[in-house]
Amino acid sequence: MKLLSRPTLAALGLALALALPAHAETAAKPLKWVGAWASAQMAPDAKNSLAPEDYPNATLRQVVRLSLGGDTIRVRLSNAFGTQPLTIKAAHVAVSAALDSARIDPATDRPLTFSGRGQVTIPAGADYWSDPLTLKVAPLTSLAISLHYPAAPNVQTGHPGSRATSYVLAGDHTADADLPGAKTIDRWFQISSIDVISDKKASAVVAFGDSITDGYGVQPNTNLRWTDALMTRLKGKNIGVLNLGIGGNRVLLDGLGPNALARFERDVLSQAGVTHVILLEGVNDLGTLTREAPAAPEAHKALVEQVTAGYRQMIDRAHARGIKVIGATILPYSGSAYYHPGPESEADRQAINAFIRAPGNFDGVIDWDKALRDPAKPTHLLPAYDNDGLHPNLSGYKAMADAVPLSLFETH
Repeated sequence: MKLLSRPTLAALGLALALALPAHAETAAKPLKWVGAWASAQMAPDAKNSLAPEDYPNATLRQVVRLSLGGDTIRVRLSNAFGTQPLTIKAAHVAVSAALDSARIDPATDRPLTFSGRGQVTIPAGADYWSDPLTLKVAPLTSLAISLHYPAAPNVQTGHPGSRATSYVLAGDHTADADLPGAKTIDRWFQISSIDVISDKKASAVVAFGDSITDGYGVQPNTNLRWTDALMTRLKGKNIGVLNLGIGGNRVLLDGLGPNALARFERDVLSQAGVTHVILLEGVNDLGTLTREAPAAPEAHKALVEQVTAGYRQMIDRAHARGIKVIGATILPYSGSAYYHPGPESEADRQAINAFIRAPGNFDGVIDWDKALRDPAKPTHLLPAYDNDGLHPNLSGYKAMADAVPLSLFETH
């Protein structure tokens, strides 16, 4: 057997390298996914659920808006609160033709696959990613996701605060250009996240909070939450914004959905490409303490200690993943007829906000208390920004977005 000389071996190696397909090297590199849209999952109560009789052999079309663009997408479906496997017989994605309708652009319609198959069965308590799908989308594109169900989930998983209309129609209409006669409901079900493959410098920010983040008071299909306005401000910077707000959410106790500590792993740490999280939580902990009856001084003291300790837990868990946590001060709510806080609750708010502002606790601070309070009555929202004493109005949401220093998201 004739041995090849070193120069000959080198030349052979070079020839083989040149003969390899151009994509061989890049194929070995892991895909860099970045979150472009997400919503916080929960088990909706009866009034926020889709009627079980609407599911069998029906198509559900839902519209979401991406904060980032890219050439390839993937969709995460969720059965997080189901206690039995959930089958989706078919799934399609397309660019929405209009925010307030079920119409799509048929030229953009694509079937989703899962390990190469058109249907998927999601285990109880699990999420399931689609296969990567080639579809070029621009930032702020609205996508329609259409799911065909053979039967209703035994326990529904979704997001009641969609502020977007979804459409239900009997039969498999996942590829149809429109769904005339469809039943409408302003809720999302089963869709949890959408990621894109974007520029290598792309990143995402999670907005983690309660109804103020979820967009209380925003009319369906208008995209006027404070996170929407922040998306617009960040559009040219290749930074996505993921809204993981839940109405009524608390740091310590469950409400309509799981408490902040319980959902932090799924809603924040599992999102792709996240570099920062904006934490706006605590007003519902404060409000519920005294909503029905006064609380003892010891209870007020314990609440402040437990809320700030909860903050520390989330900060530590985020830092372990290399994610920076931006603390947002709790907005004034003394004008709230729902919570009607007294001076003791206001003192608690001031104590928690002092913790948020104190150097060394958070990686940055957004002082929404300062930005939205009434200088003449600092325990109240400025009238121009006030919806109901607790939630900002649309002008208030825009003011929140405008008050975010974009320098907070610099990663160098």
